Amino acid sequence: MYANINLNHSNILQVHTMMGHLKNRFDCAVYLLLIFCIVYIFTLDKNEPLLKFEKSHLDLAPSETYNKSDYVDELEEGLAAAASNTNKTVIIAIVNKAYVEGDKPMLDLFLDGFWLGEGTRELVKNLLIVAMDQTSNERCKFLGLHCYKLETEGVDFVGEKVYMSDDFIKMMWRRTLFLGDVLKRGYGFIFTDIDVLWLRNPFPYLTQQQPHPDLQISTDNFGGNQWSEFHLINTGFYMIRSNNKTIALFDAWYANKDNSTGLKEQDVLQKLMHQGLFRKLGLKVRFLDTMYFGGFCQDSRNVGVVATVHANCCRSMAAKLADLTAVVHDWKRYKSSSANETSTFKWSYHKACRNSWRNVKNP
Repeated sequence: MYANINLNHSNILQVHTMMGHLKNRFDCAVYLLLIFCIVYIFTLDKNEPLLKFEKSHLDLAPSETYNKSDYVDELEEGLAAAASNTNKTVIIAIVNKAYVEGDKPMLDLFLDGFWLGEGTRELVKNLLIVAMDQTSNERCKFLGLHCYKLETEGVDFVGEKVYMSDDFIKMMWRRTLFLGDVLKRGYGFIFTDIDVLWLRNPFPYLTQQQPHPDLQISTDNFGGNQWSEFHLINTGFYMIRSNNKTIALFDAWYANKDNSTGLKEQDVLQKLMHQGLFRKLGLKVRFLDTMYFGGFCQDSRNVGVVATVHANCCRSMAAKLADLTAVVHDWKRYKSSSANETSTFKWSYHKACRNSWRNVKNP
């Protein structure tokens, strides 16, 4: 009996001894695992997740996949927002700080034309304002328009650029480069200077006959033949389609920038036209009648059909503001007049713009 008891006690001691060894081994394993975790954490790439699960593209939901073609930059976003529903056509105007400051900024007067014009209010939704500085961009956004800020490093496009000054010429070439980029993105557009009042929807006056003209451009003085290249063109208002021919035109146009010292981009385009570039490219170009697309160089002969009035042949911002304000008053007078009074309608004399050329050498 006692022997059995002693044997059982011995067994118990052996079990305790074995458990002690196991506990020591377990503690050792825990310590080793802890050390491994510490080393792993300190050597882990900060950009890698602690636990990474591999997942093939086939497992991703469509909204999770990345497609390079889905990337949209700010310009594309602005163009798409302003483009008409029927085709990729946008109305583009370019502004800087000088156009948005003052008691009655030029941008505000420009928008007045859309408000007061016939069939023009809805066109504002197709208008993209391209701002060349932060102030004009902020003003554009404040007005609730479609806006795009055009970044140009190392060039100051903030203040007023007097006609034919060095900065004016630089700004016109920057404009040409930008508009060529728009064409390459597949968008056609009407480009309009801010000093153009839209008094009627111009689209009915821009021919839609087949084949469509590639370019329809305003003139300072209309000579009677809408297809004749013997016109003084004006790049302050034109409609252009996006195709290989028009893209080639803008590339050739801009390529002449450095070989045309003292010439503005409009003069260079005129020169290229006379050298036969339009015909060489196979462009169909229509020159717009000032009866419908008038200006201060040549007033529209018929207020009953005029679509736009451009403050061309004018040198300073102040003069343009003064005489365009007179045009707004003329338009209001016309709209409130009787049929008999309409027949005797005359535009106000563009006194401020005429005077803006005084004491200017070789205007």
